[in-house]
Amino acid sequence: MKGPRVSLEQWRVLQAVVDCGGYAQAAEYLHRSQSSVSYTVARLQEQLGIRLLQIEGRKAGLTEAGEALLRRSRHLLDAALDLEQFADSLEQGREAEIRLVVDTAFPTDLLMAALRQFAPYSQGTRVQLTEVVLSGAEDALAQGRADLAIAAHVPVNYLGDPLIELELQAVAHADHPLQHLERDVTMADLERELQVIIRDSGMLHKRDMGWLGAEYRWSVSSMETATTAVSQGLGYAWLPRHQIKDLLDSGLLKPLPLREGGIYKGVLYLIYGRAGEAGPATRQLAKLLHAVCAETDH
Repeated sequence: MKGPRVSLEQWRVLQAVVDCGGYAQAAEYLHRSQSSVSYTVARLQEQLGIRLLQIEGRKAGLTEAGEALLRRSRHLLDAALDLEQFADSLEQGREAEIRLVVDTAFPTDLLMAALRQFAPYSQGTRVQLTEVVLSGAEDALAQGRADLAIAAHVPVNYLGDPLIELELQAVAHADHPLQHLERDVTMADLERELQVIIRDSGMLHKRDMGWLGAEYRWSVSSMETATTAVSQGLGYAWLPRHQIKDLLDSGLLKPLPLREGGIYKGVLYLIYGRAGEAGPATRQLAKLLHAVCAETDH
């Protein structure tokens, strides 16, 4: 693989000449001799085979080619500085990557708010986000695939802090037959209708959620698909109220008039994959997740 002909330092010197307005000013800024600065720029132009600067009065101005190359060199130097800062953060124990596993019942707006706040402090740490259903988060923890997980249950040998309480409402389309019985809906009524359920994405600790008494059931893989199915009148389901709020407000979906069991409440927990080994970036992200949940009215 062919290496670069010029160094980052040469590009830095060229930037200083342009930004400072001349060789003498750049030399003072860089704490170098003017002859050293002049030689560096001359050598850069020689190696590239392109004229980058031209003297305009007492100042050094860029040629058209020089302007184009200078713009790209700024990105190059910024990337080099970011790389060095990332190396420093790794030396101080900061993680290269956080594997974040999140139950799809967790409000997406809160997740994005926490990630948006985390971005300026990430210092190069990547976030690998995996969305799962029901026991999928527990599987990820058990298999060592999660540094941080948001799950409905805390597995054995793990410790988790309550993050947010969610409410799941039994709902159906406003025109669904269950909405027009003119009485409370019974279990016998539910058994005769199509129930839409969200399929567990886990394999090790499979768990069903809510009432599953209907003989006629369709299983889908996400909350979004279940919401769409119910919104189009395909059946009824227990869905997170925060996710269907607008549909309820518009009247497209309505709560089922159940005498009991119309609402399920559950807590989602924030769990470290390896609490004793969690790095500063993982702990910062966890702190932000707690903060956005504490401020919400979900």
